[in-house]
Amino acid sequence: MPLRSEEEGVNVNPKGSSTIPLKQQHFVLVHGIGGGSWCWYKIRCLMENSGYKVSCIDLKSAGIDQSDADSVLSFDDYNKPLLDFMSDLPENEQVILVGHSAGGLSITQACHKFANKIRLAVYVAATMLKLGFWTDEDRKIAVPDLSEFGDVYELGFGLGQDKPPTSCLVKKEFQRKIIYPLSPHEDSTLAAMLLRPGPLLALSNAQFREDGEVEKVPRVYIRTRHDRVVKPEQQEAMINRWPPSTVYELDSDHSPFFSTPFVLFGLLVKAAAFDIGCN
Repeated sequence: MPLRSEEEGVNVNPKGSSTIPLKQQHFVLVHGIGGGSWCWYKIRCLMENSGYKVSCIDLKSAGIDQSDADSVLSFDDYNKPLLDFMSDLPENEQVILVGHSAGGLSITQACHKFANKIRLAVYVAATMLKLGFWTDEDRKIAVPDLSEFGDVYELGFGLGQDKPPTSCLVKKEFQRKIIYPLSPHEDSTLAAMLLRPGPLLALSNAQFREDGEVEKVPRVYIRTRHDRVVKPEQQEAMINRWPPSTVYELDSDHSPFFSTPFVLFGLLVKAAAFDIGCN
């Protein structure tokens, strides 16, 4: 069973703390659908001011990447910026991957392909499926169900109106209520200006092959107690399906980088400070 902690708690691995110096710890932050590297601006500031190295990735069609989400039709294409980043890392460098929401799929694929370059994978209110979407049960426990809020999506149909949608974006009038209810209004306003349609079809087709590599990477899950996107019961189901080494819980909405940035920063540093050990 994974160790669990509230946001104030500390999980200390009995094997002892990490020996990697602070200045060598490199966090790579990966956004969810519709977001971008801008989502992490508070966390990046806190980390860099504390001496950590931080890289924030814009996946294809996100952030400042100029691609159109309706033209991004495969998960490999969508996740190429992260995979290229990992490929370019020196062979002797290990990073700490942090994925938010659908960014969990991105860091899982990276763990399959670059396990030896990843010291730890941290899932923040994130999709944590070992092999991606293969079954209806995978979709049930991992795909957000926002139907209770009504018709919330703007959909794009890059392959034609008679084909499945290729992109989606939560309509502006629903964004704060669903994604940022506990976040400062300044941040939800910023998000409303910067959110872009995400490549829905590409994400829904994310599938990975069993290769044994992914299990070499220790994992931590950070739950979000008041999440209206990836609901707590979905997070619990993913944790039970593929147990991480450690589980923390934040008293936050779906966007703790806005609603509880200091506590999230503390948990990320705490996770990096101790050897979790492989599952």
